[in-house]
Amino acid sequence: MKARVTVTLKSGVLDPQGKAIEGALRSLGVEGVAGVRQGKVFDVELDTQDRGAAESALKQACEKLLANTVVENYRVEIV
Repeated sequence: MKARVTVTLKSGVLDPQGKAIEGALRSLGVEGVAGVRQGKVFDVELDTQDRGAAESALKQACEKLLANTVVENYRVEIV
């Protein structure tokens, strides 16, 4: 089973990397960029066909390693 975990900063948390990307896009002439927030994407392949077990394992992985839940949100999608 394949899954995608997306980790993003919570709103209100400063994102200096996003600001740097925003500035770089403007300096490259990309118009219309109002703001950038950066994040992480993990594509995970699981050795199970049980959707519930997969979601549970991935949520546990996020809570323990993939996301800093103090400042980040995560979303698990089974694909």
